[in-house]
Amino acid sequence: MRILAIADEESKALWDYFDKSMLEGIDLIISCGDLDPRYLSFLVTFYSGPVLYVHGNHDGKYEQIPPEGCTCIEDKIFVYKGVRILGLGGSMRYKPGPHQYTEYEMKQRVARLWFKLFKKRGFDILVTHAPAYQLNDGRDLPHQGFKIFRKLMEKYRPKFFLHGHVHLSYGRDYKRYDRYEDTHIINAYERCIFDLEDDEPQEHLIVHGK
Repeated sequence: MRILAIADEESKALWDYFDKSMLEGIDLIISCGDLDPRYLSFLVTFYSGPVLYVHGNHDGKYEQIPPEGCTCIEDKIFVYKGVRILGLGGSMRYKPGPHQYTEYEMKQRVARLWFKLFKKRGFDILVTHAPAYQLNDGRDLPHQGFKIFRKLMEKYRPKFFLHGHVHLSYGRDYKRYDRYEDTHIINAYERCIFDLEDDEPQEHLIVHGK
């Protein structure tokens, strides 16, 4: 299964200079947040598969302008072609506003999923906006990751963890790819294509600019 992961910055190649052939071979599009809802609606218009999304901390406008034709997977385990995808959007709370959570609040969200996790026997892909704590996150509170995401990976051992929030333009210290125990971690900033079955995705990632 070939997946296009997107986050944080609208890709000019997929919007301003759109060529439908760029979506050929893509089985699933997943947004990790902080994208214009009109961008997601645009993509779903020219794409026959599902477009899934979680909210970023700047996505309060989704309440007024929801991404039409797309599927929100917040606090859900969405199953597509047998692949279980868990969505937990938002960032660490650093000011008043929607889609921000303290560590405790995010833990409570996860706790409320216990029956879904039990029923589905875990998940294969974790989709968030924020990164996990000390795994390519920032030291400032707005970009700090959640410890509970590490615990989810430790317990359920998903194959992939997709996130956004930390822009690669922030500097060379932020990585596109990382690994934690059995889980491949991908920062979806702008756009990134990978194959679910790939056991060494770091060698084959197709990223923006390529």
